[in-house]
Amino acid sequence: MNSGSAAATVTTDEVVARLDDDPTLFLLDVREPDEVSEWAIPGVHNVPLAKLAERLEEIPRDRDVVVICGAGSRARRGAEILAEHGRTSRVMEGGMGAWASTYDTVSEEIAGALVTQVRRRGKGCLSYVVAAGDGAAVIDPSLDVSIYEEVAQRSGARITHVLDTHLHADHISGARELARRSGAALWLNSADPFDFEFEAIRDGARIELDDGVHLSVAAISVPGHTEGSTMYQLGDAAIFTGDTLFLESVGRPDLAEEAEAYAHHLHRSLHQRVLPLGDATRVFPAHYGAGVAVRSGQFVSAPLGTLRDSLPALALDEEAFVTWAIANVRDRPPNYRHVVAINSGREELDDESRHYELGPNRCAIG
Repeated sequence: MNSGSAAATVTTDEVVARLDDDPTLFLLDVREPDEVSEWAIPGVHNVPLAKLAERLEEIPRDRDVVVICGAGSRARRGAEILAEHGRTSRVMEGGMGAWASTYDTVSEEIAGALVTQVRRRGKGCLSYVVAAGDGAAVIDPSLDVSIYEEVAQRSGARITHVLDTHLHADHISGARELARRSGAALWLNSADPFDFEFEAIRDGARIELDDGVHLSVAAISVPGHTEGSTMYQLGDAAIFTGDTLFLESVGRPDLAEEAEAYAHHLHRSLHQRVLPLGDATRVFPAHYGAGVAVRSGQFVSAPLGTLRDSLPALALDEEAFVTWAIANVRDRPPNYRHVVAINSGREELDDESRHYELGPNRCAIG
C-alpha cells in the first residue's frame, strides 16, 4: 500500500488479501445506497459522498480506512474530505470496476489431482484448474485467462482441456481464448447453442489427465439451468456442478424463457444425477452468492450430504419444486442477453464488452 497523503492508494489485490480476516481494515463505500445494495464488497460501510462530512463520527480513527466508489473519482474526493478533517485513508484503485476482475486461489490434493479453485471475488465466479501429472483441465475460466496459465505453470502441468459447464449468462467466458492460447481441446455440450468450433462432449466422456494416478473427469449432462448444463466428476471425491447446484441454492431455470420446462428438467437432473452420489462427495459450484462465507485458504465447497440437509428445495417433489423455482427467481443478471450472445459466438468480443459483466451474478434461485 502507498501511504502519507489523501491520494494514497491500495490495489484490489491487496484488499482481497486482507478482506477475510483482518479486523483493522475498514471499507468505506461512498456510492449512493442503491448502488451499494445492487453490488458491493462484503462488509463495506456505506456513507454517500454528499453525507460524508456530516457523518464523520461513523469513520473510526484507529482502523485502516479504504475508500471505494464505482471507478475511483468519488473515492478520491471522499479521501480529500477525510483529509480535510484530519483523517487518513487510502483509495481503492479502479473502484468496483477493478474489483470485478480481482482473483485469489486455493489449492488442495483431491483424488490424485491438484485442484485449484480460482475465485473471482468481485463477481462470485468460481473456476477450477484440475492438474495431474503433466496435464490439466480448466473448468469455467473467466476472461482473464492468464491466471489459469499461471496456476497450471505452478502445478508443472500443461493445459490440455478447457471446459465450460454451460453457456454462461452472467460473465464472459474465457474458454475460447484460453483454448486458443494453450492449444488445448475445447469441450462443450452441443445442447447449448454455441456458434463456433468445439469438441462436442458426450455423456460419460472421460479425460485422462494422468495414467499413473488413473485420474479422470467424467462429463454428466444435467439440463435445467441451461439445456447443455454439464457436471464434471473427479472420481468419487468431487463434482464440479456449474450452475446446477450451489452451496446456497440451485440454478435458476428462467433465462431461456422456458422456466417451467427447465425447472422440471432441473429437478430431474438433481434427483437422477446429483443426489444419488455419496454424501462425502464434495460439491464445487461455478458461483457463490452474498450469503456464502469466503475465507482465504479455504475452498468454497461443501459435502453433498451437508447440502442435502441444508437446502430445503432438494427435498421437494417435482411439482412443488417447479412451483417454488418459478415463484422465487429474482432480477436477471445485468446485460445477460449481451453476455449470452458473446459467449455463444453470435456477438463479437471487443474492448467495450467488459462493462456488460459489471454487477453481481444472479444465476441462483432466491
